[in-house]
Amino acid sequence: MIHAKQYGSDKPALVVLHGLFGNADNWHSLAQKWQEDFTVYCLDLPNHGKSSNLSPVSYKKMAAEINSWMEEQSLENIFLLGHSMGGKVAMQLTHDFPEKIKKLIVADIAPVDYQASHLEIFKGLTEINEQHPHSRKEADQILAPHEENMGVRQFLLKNLQRGDEGFYIHLGLEELKEGYDSILAKPEIDKATDTSTLFIKGEHSPYIQAKFQEQTLALFPNASVKMIPDTGHWLHAEKPVPFAGLVKRFLTT
Repeated sequence: MIHAKQYGSDKPALVVLHGLFGNADNWHSLAQKWQEDFTVYCLDLPNHGKSSNLSPVSYKKMAAEINSWMEEQSLENIFLLGHSMGGKVAMQLTHDFPEKIKKLIVADIAPVDYQASHLEIFKGLTEINEQHPHSRKEADQILAPHEENMGVRQFLLKNLQRGDEGFYIHLGLEELKEGYDSILAKPEIDKATDTSTLFIKGEHSPYIQAKFQEQTLALFPNASVKMIPDTGHWLHAEKPVPFAGLVKRFLTT
C-alpha cells in the first residue's frame, strides 16, 4: 500500500518521490508552490512514512508498487520527480512503464552504483529503537555520535513517533538495512528510455559526477543537466526557489 498526499486538483499530475529515510512531508512547501500548475502527489515510498513495508527491497518492486498505486488513482500520463533514492525509483518506473511518464526529473542521483555512506546512520536509528528515548532531545543525543550534522539529524528525526515505551523511528528499518546493497545499486535498466529527462545537480554534491555522463546518456539519451550553485545533496531544501523554478520551467515548456 502506497500512501500519498495530494495538493490541488484538475491539473496535470506531478508525482514526487523522496529519498532514503524521507517521507512525503519533506516536499510540503514545494508542493504548495507547484499546485498552482499541477496536481501534486507526494508519495511515501515503501518502508517509509505511512506506506507498507516491502521485503526484499528492489527498485523493480518499488516501481511496481507505485505503478499499482497509479492504476488505483487512474493516473496514466504523469510528470515524475524523484530525489536521491527516489530518483532511482523514478528512473526504474520510467524504464518499466515509459508510456505513462510524460517527463522525468531526477534530483542529484545518477543511474550508477554507489558506495555505502549510511552505515552509521543505520546504527544510530537502530539504537533509538532499542533505547526508547523519552524526548526528542534524548533521541538526538543518541543519534549525535553517529551523525554530526544537526540538519541531517533533524531530517532523520522527522521519522520519530511516540509509542507506549517511548519514542521510536517509524521506518521499515530492518527491511532497509537488509536491502541496503540493492538501494546502493543502480536501477535495473537494460535499455535506453527516450523520455524527456532533466537531471538537477547540487554544485557541491558528489552524487552526480562528470564520469557518470556516458553511462547516464546511454540510458537516458534525451536528458539534460542543470546545476544549482552553492548547494549540496539536499538541493531542494537548500535552494527551494530556484529548484521549484527549474522544475516548473522544464515541465511547462
